[in-house]
Amino acid sequence: MKTLPVGELKAQFSEVLEKVRKGEKYGIVYGKKKKPVAMIVPYTDIEKKKDRKLGILDGKCAIHFADDFKMTEEEFVGLE
Repeated sequence: MKTLPVGELKAQFSEVLEKVRKGEKYGIVYGKKKKPVAMIVPYTDIEKKKDRKLGILDGKCAIHFADDFKMTEEEFVGLE
C-alpha cells in the first residue's frame, strides 16, 4: 500500500483513482506528523468482506454477551 499526504492526493486525484481501479490501495496521511486518516481501496475489496463466514465453527457455537459488556457485537467481529 502506498501513502500520500492530502496535498499530493488533491494534485494527483485522477491518477490515483485510475490506479485504485487497477487494484492498488492508498493510505492518506495528514498534518505535520503524517498521521494516517483514511484509505482508498478498490470497491471490490469491500464487497468481498461481506461474504465472510465463521469457518469450521459455523453453526456449532453461539456467542452470548454479558449485560455489562461495553462492546457492540459489530465492534467485536470487526464490522465497525
